[in-house]
Amino acid sequence: MSMAWIRQRWLHLVCLGLGLASGAFGQGAAGGNDAAVTTVAMDAALVAPDTYFVQGLAAMGSAANQNFISNAAFVVTSEGVIVIDSLGSPPLARQLLALIRRITPQPIRYVVVTHCHADHIYGLQVMQAAGARIVAHTGCRDYLQSDTARLRLAASREELFPWVDEHTQLVTPDLWLGDPGAEQDLLLRLGAREFRVRHVGPSHTVEDLVVFDPATGALFTGDVVFRGRIPYVGQADSRRWISAMDRVLELQPRLLVPGHGPISQDPPTDLRLTRDYLAYLRQTMGEAARKLEPFEEAYARTDWSRFAGLPLFAAVNRMNAYNTYLLMEQEQP
Repeated sequence: MSMAWIRQRWLHLVCLGLGLASGAFGQGAAGGNDAAVTTVAMDAALVAPDTYFVQGLAAMGSAANQNFISNAAFVVTSEGVIVIDSLGSPPLARQLLALIRRITPQPIRYVVVTHCHADHIYGLQVMQAAGARIVAHTGCRDYLQSDTARLRLAASREELFPWVDEHTQLVTPDLWLGDPGAEQDLLLRLGAREFRVRHVGPSHTVEDLVVFDPATGALFTGDVVFRGRIPYVGQADSRRWISAMDRVLELQPRLLVPGHGPISQDPPTDLRLTRDYLAYLRQTMGEAARKLEPFEEAYARTDWSRFAGLPLFAAVNRMNAYNTYLLMEQEQP
């Protein structure tokens, strides 16, 4: 095992642990590596009138799965298309754009960034080149200009090549939500449809946005809600994340489209997986922190059986528990 390999894996794990997005902040190239043509199966499922979504794999991002690990969605209106998130590479975004074009010739008007993690934003340059205005929360600004974000992009260019390469970069959003003194909800009007974009962070990230379509009751939550898999907690404030779900329920959605996993026809019930998992982390790791019990001992004695059978448990649960343990230490009076 070479030292170069060890350093590369260390950088990858550090970036994952920090929950980072990708790197340099600037205008994106139109399509990145045009030679990289995706081969993953991607279908646009009709989930409500004029409302479609594509579902990523329940896996960690890799070159083998072409970083197709997150969901994206779009709604077709009489005056254009609104897209929620742009997937994890420029080639994936081109594949998504081709699906949209099979359904409608309407222009892409907006892309709403639910949060600035790599698997949701690496395709933005394709959508911007197609004429879309990019909408994001101001919490992305510092994040996207950070050294850690640049390191994440550098690691992705190696580990996700050729799907993420030297042409992959971030784009500057065109419309910001969250400036001081501004409304915390943004209304985007397209034809007869009105979409409510709401800030619900800090939760999974500082900048978390959800999008609600009152016409269908569809709510697009990004990674505030995970379905059918273990959430990635990273450095999230889990207490506020749990509170954010109450703000989500205030919208009374009839259909929930998460950032990962299948859609939900019963949002209140299906919010419980994410909420209960976060609450259990806080309960068990909080008890250990209060008793000054070493993390390794606390982790070993905790009963994880309710969640152990879910996808990605082995990959992320230990990291989630450790980060929550540190958070609960800080919350002690």
